[in-house]
Amino acid sequence: MDPGNLARLEAWLQYAEDLKLGPFYRDRIPRHHLQEAPAGGVVALDNSVAKSESRTPTISAAPRPAPPPAPRATQKPASPPAFVPVATGPSLFDERVEGDTLERIREDIGDCKRCKLHKSRTNIVFGVGNPKAELVFVGEGPGHDEDVQGEPFVGRAGKLLTQMIEAMGLRRGDVYICNVVKCRPPENRLPERDEIATCSPFLLRQLAVIQPKVICCLGACAAQTLLATNQGISRFRGEWFDYRGSKLIATYHPAYLLRNPNAKPEVWKDLQKVMALLGLNPPPKRR
Repeated sequence: MDPGNLARLEAWLQYAEDLKLGPFYRDRIPRHHLQEAPAGGVVALDNSVAKSESRTPTISAAPRPAPPPAPRATQKPASPPAFVPVATGPSLFDERVEGDTLERIREDIGDCKRCKLHKSRTNIVFGVGNPKAELVFVGEGPGHDEDVQGEPFVGRAGKLLTQMIEAMGLRRGDVYICNVVKCRPPENRLPERDEIATCSPFLLRQLAVIQPKVICCLGACAAQTLLATNQGISRFRGEWFDYRGSKLIATYHPAYLLRNPNAKPEVWKDLQKVMALLGLNPPPKRR
């Protein structure tokens, strides 16, 4: 018999034994009497079995369907493979690590090669700003200038973000700025799902260490990642959400404002909500 067919037949017989159906199969061919199928595709009995039976049954070599799984109650959890190491401490991707610091998170990232973004990056862009900031801005990922300098939001969009921060009566060093992914996506494309899944746990640890009063998501990618949604940003922009002890609000990305300057008043309204919650007053306009 073809080895595959023989294995399927044995599986059926074992399944019957597991269900206590032995009497049904008792008068049939014991498995230890099965022989290799000849070229004709039929399994023959050995002589001892043939003499003790009043008829000579044959078993077709045609494939049978695989047996259904055994009831859950009879299944035992599989033991982990011996080669899988046992974790002796907290995972690098735990959202809260006892005694965690921004320095430790950066050390844990190391010379990261966990996803394909490392292949084309120049620098890992971790984050910058006040480690005890009340306000954290989260973008999607580094661009060309950020990749070269190793600091988030330093290109054209970064200069606009700095102007936004100053308009709120703050300095860039008063807030913390970071991204969902720490390496530049090629051609400044959006981070892909597997890249976000690999890198965003480091962002969650950063937020857990800083514990800001307000998280301002810049663009859909950051908001969708932290809010675990696939809705477009226009559906929830400017609304407040509770996020693990912080207040979260989403607004348009500065890069979007460079392409669509007519949206600046909407973003300013969102920032005014942040200012009201933090008790900030905008500086007087220069004459």
